[in-house]
Order: sequence, then C-alpha cells, then structure tokens
Amino acid sequence: MAYKDEQLHEEKVFKDPVHRYVHVRDRVIWDLIATPEFQRLRRIKQLGTTYLTFHGAEHSRFNHSLGVYEIVRRIIFNFKDRKHWNEQDRLLCLCAALLHDLGHGPFSHSFEKVFKLDHEHYTQQIIVGDTKVNHVLEKVYPGFANEVADVIAKTHSNKLVVSLISSQIDADRMDYLQRDSYFTGVSYGHFDMERILRVMRPTEDQVVIKSTGMHAVEDYIMSRYQMYWQVYFHPVTRSSEVILTKIFHRVKHLYDKGYIFKLEPTHFISFFKNEENLQDYLKLDEAIVYYYFQMWQEETDEVLQDLCERFINRRLFKYVEFDPNKMMNVWLELIQLFKNIRIDPDYYLVVDSSSDLPYDFYRPGEEGERLPIHLLMPNQELRELSRESDVVEAISGKKRTDHKLYFPLDMLKENKDKETVEKIMAILQIQGDV
Repeated sequence: MAYKDEQLHEEKVFKDPVHRYVHVRDRVIWDLIATPEFQRLRRIKQLGTTYLTFHGAEHSRFNHSLGVYEIVRRIIFNFKDRKHWNEQDRLLCLCAALLHDLGHGPFSHSFEKVFKLDHEHYTQQIIVGDTKVNHVLEKVYPGFANEVADVIAKTHSNKLVVSLISSQIDADRMDYLQRDSYFTGVSYGHFDMERILRVMRPTEDQVVIKSTGMHAVEDYIMSRYQMYWQVYFHPVTRSSEVILTKIFHRVKHLYDKGYIFKLEPTHFISFFKNEENLQDYLKLDEAIVYYYFQMWQEETDEVLQDLCERFINRRLFKYVEFDPNKMMNVWLELIQLFKNIRIDPDYYLVVDSSSDLPYDFYRPGEEGERLPIHLLMPNQELRELSRESDVVEAISGKKRTDHKLYFPLDMLKENKDKETVEKIMAILQIQGDV
C-alpha cells in the first residue's frame, strides 16, 4: 500500500471543546502532527496577548490547526460523489488545513510587525524546507510538499481546494470564531456551523452555499463582525500589544547602540540584522520570549526594565480616542510635552489603529480584492450574497477604522512637573488629581 493511502490500525481521536472530537485515520496526518514543527504550535497562543484581557484565552495554534483540519475533513466527507469534487484532492486539502498556520511566531502578528516578517512565508518555508514536515509530505509523492505550500499561498491551480482553506467562508474562520469565542467566554462567535456545512456545495472554482442556507451565512458574517470589534480589537489587548512591540523596538535600539545586556538577546540577533534563517525562526516560541522579558526586568536600561515589568505584571497603558489624521497639531504638542517631562514619546506615547472589512464583494483590480460568497439558487444560477441578503448588503465593502492613543497614566501622575502634566491631562481630557 502506498504511504498516501496508508490508514492507522484504528482511528485516533483528540478530545476537543469546540468540535467534541477531532478524527484521524490517515497515517500522513498522524505523522505530521508528531513533527517538531507542528508540536511547536503548542507553544504559540492563538490570540497572542488577548489572555491579558480575557483570562481564558490561553489556547494555542495547535488547538486551532487541529480544528481547521477537522472542519475540512467533515466538509469533504459531505462532498463525496458530488460533481466538481475529485476525491484525489482529499489528502491535499487535509494537509493544507492542518499546516496552514505552521509559520506563526510568538505573539503572532505583534512579532511580525516588529521584524517585518510574514507568517505565511514561513509556513511555506517550513513545508518546502529541510524539515520533518517536508520529509513526511514528500513521502506522499515527490512534489506534494510544494502543492500543499501552493494551496496555503493561494497560488494552486485548484481554486476549489484553496477556497476551503482561504476565502470569506472557509474552515479557518469557522474554527477560530467558535474557538476564540469559547475560550474568551463571549457569545459573539457562535453561529450554526452544522447548517453551513450541510449547505456547502463544490463548484469548479470555489465552495458555494445553497440558497436555503443564506440566513446561517448572515449569522456567520455578523458573528465575525462582532468578534473583531469586541475581542480581536479590544483596546486593552491592543495596549498589551503596544508594550510588547515597544519592548522589541527598545531591545533592537540598545543592541544597535552597543549596549551591554545582562542577558544578551541571543535568539533575536539574527532578526535585528535581517539575517535570520528558518532554524532561527523555529527556535522561537512564547516560552523563550517570556524568559527574556522576565530577565530584562533586571536590566540597567530603565525603559526596557519598565516595559518588561509592565508586560509581565499587566501594568498596561491607558488610552483615549484619538485620530492622528485630524489631530496632528495636538499630536505634535503632546510629543513635545512628554519630552519636557522626560518621558520618551517613542515608547510611551503611541497611536494604534485597527480596521476591518467584515465582508466584501468582487472589485476587480482593487488591492486586497476578495472572492465573494456565492449562493446557489434553485435554478442553479450563482448569485453574490449581498445581492440577496439585505443584512449583508448593509455592511458590504464598509471598512471600519478605530484609533486609540496609549500612554502611561501612572507615570504622568508620579511626575514632579505638575504644571506640564496638567496640560497633558487637559489635552487628553482626563479627569483626576495629579
């Protein structure tokens, strides 16, 4: 029997709080889960610093990756014997679903922003590079690893397979909305996934939804909208991300200046020099980062010491509504006032912006164009979702942006220059004695 067809002697299951069970029968999937690169995902939180806002949000990329695999497994089981579905693509779908987040680094998007990295690039590098994951995939047949990487990169010729992993209604989103909702303890991410799975239909280029399932899809899109603004863009979480980002900026600045660290940032030096390789990247996880942050609380540099202590002990920055596009003069004045009282605005006065487009229809040629969700009508015609749904039409193509200004209120209150601090507090419209 060929490796690609090999089944385990008995089905393995992972107990899962969202899907009840994750089922594994394929030897390939079981072997991929056992690789060091996949096991590393146990040490990467799914929601980065969100646990500092929602204390239950301690789940990992490992949890989520298994969940996406399980949803895809169930979708393609339902596709059996349907037109446009080729059973030969089953293993390609399952492997791409399982490995789609393999390249995430510690604290995910915050870490990426600091070092200008792309987790999708690293996902592909892990899959096609000299790794255990690659060795397993290449046993399926030569070139299979490249096919899996192409699906994740959305460059594979089979658009149907790509849409299962990455589209506006894909297994990735369906898992993280429910999983993140469960672990944060909120109800926003709940939607009727069972119904959606039952009304999914394969076409030549993408998954479409039987028109009778439109209301379940409306619910899914609104769930995503609420989760972004109530959980993913929560201002307290963004405060912790600001501090995390500034820690790395400070360490890089000190390293470039020749500062002598008590604990040398060994794991980050190649990133500071833009000379990192795949092995450097794979050595990083959140346990490593926490260790450095813990130790850097004892550094002689006061800024690094303070930022690490804030992050470790959740002493976060306060925030106010602030739009830098409309308040540039105020922004420049605040920078100068912070300098006057010797609080470095580069680290302690930060504007953070978040934006989201909950659903979009096809806009040819526009940056970030998205393949829309199509409904399969009774006459077999395909209709774009927002043309049939008043609910979806109301939010289609509407990008919402939110700006916050973050600063250390405790530092202001402790500063001896009360006159300048009062000016700052007045500008920020903060009440209270200083």
